[in-house]
Amino acid sequence: MPEILVLVDHTDGAVHKPTLELLTLARRLGEPSAVFLGPGADSATEVLGRYGAHKVYVVDAPEVGEHLVTPAVDALTQLAGRTGAAALLLPSGPDGKETAARVALRLGSGLITDAVDVAPGPDGPVTEQSVFAATYQVTAHVTRGVPVITVKPNATAPEPAPVTPLVEKQDVAFGPASAAVRVLARTPRERGDRPELTEADIVVSGGRGVNGDFTVIERVADALGAAVGASRAAVDSGWYPHRHQVGQTGAQVSPQLYLAAGISGAIQHRAGMQTSKTIVVVNKDADAPLFELADHGVVGDLFEVLPQLVEEIRRRRS
Repeated sequence: MPEILVLVDHTDGAVHKPTLELLTLARRLGEPSAVFLGPGADSATEVLGRYGAHKVYVVDAPEVGEHLVTPAVDALTQLAGRTGAAALLLPSGPDGKETAARVALRLGSGLITDAVDVAPGPDGPVTEQSVFAATYQVTAHVTRGVPVITVKPNATAPEPAPVTPLVEKQDVAFGPASAAVRVLARTPRERGDRPELTEADIVVSGGRGVNGDFTVIERVADALGAAVGASRAAVDSGWYPHRHQVGQTGAQVSPQLYLAAGISGAIQHRAGMQTSKTIVVVNKDADAPLFELADHGVVGDLFEVLPQLVEEIRRRRS
């Protein structure tokens, strides 16, 4: 079977959910191999094997972690040549897309970013993307070189396929550019108990209709174990931190469930959530554009509807 390289997204060995999704997709295309950069591979190997990684290539060198994306570019480029990989899959975060673009350039290969699905095709992997502010769904495949593809979080549900991976430590020749910029310090972002916005299976978002009070949005999110999102109007008004903005200029999410309350549905916001699997809208304006996307809609005051929703969730879980 062809070998598919998957770049592992992790924090000190704790593997993030998008990597497990990539391994699940990679099994459709061939035999997945995980590329682990930095320290912590020992604690990650069991998880990677549980989701189908037949090999784990470990690159643990001082350059990795001390510098920006260039060491990852060096490692992936050289591993792609050594292994004869049929494709490279990376997460669609800022670092993942920059790394993918540089790797594709060095390999002379085609690049596809922000795929929401990947499947085998007669000429290599076939992807599905949402383009032009999610107005169109496009299928595409790379016609030159080794396909380099970044995939959005929540493109698929992680599915275990346990194997015992072979761990291979790899030496990489890092170029001068790898040390051009050094990371001097890292400050972990404060995190609560809620999941990361871009990785969450459920997102509850509030907009202008909350009138500055996100308490009711947070209560629904906590009842569902969801992340909290916000429209641009809400964050520009200072009602919620900018890192929670969902939209074309904010986070682009594809959860299993997206609940939008008090959001009219401007094109900028739709571009960031239109690929959600199920969309529920609560708005007192029956003509709100977001109802056009809704799988389920409630016309009503969110301050009356959402507390009832919280009570019903708690009742069913008790």
